[in-house]
Amino acid sequence: MPRIDLRFDPRLSDRQESMNAVKGASGYPPFDVAWFPGKAEAGFLRLTLAVAGFAASELDVVIEGSVLIVSGKAEERDEGEYLFRGIAGRQFRRQFALADGMEVVRAGLERGLLSIDLAHRPQEVRKIKISVSQ
Repeated sequence: MPRIDLRFDPRLSDRQESMNAVKGASGYPPFDVAWFPGKAEAGFLRLTLAVAGFAASELDVVIEGSVLIVSGKAEERDEGEYLFRGIAGRQFRRQFALADGMEVVRAGLERGLLSIDLAHRPQEVRKIKISVSQ
């Protein structure tokens, strides 16, 4: 399963570089990647996936190492006999490569769109005191 690379820095890249990072990213479900700049180097990426027909309980958002995995598995519903079925409700699994220090700060499902906000969190620096013995 191909991974989509989100390790680029939107503050430094131009639109073409951003498009190259998600090259070959066709498939199901379709998605958008947007950059929301903030003040003083803060900002976040918003990954939005079109997941019409899925309930929040049928979706999983997990980070394993430096990979964001979004998956969905729709439960069977008794909604009658379909004469035409155009809304894809099949299971899926999308993988996105993340830069070091990226983490999910918010995820929400609204009107069939799953939005995942990702921000770069600075690594915690541990200060260790060294004592000198004589």
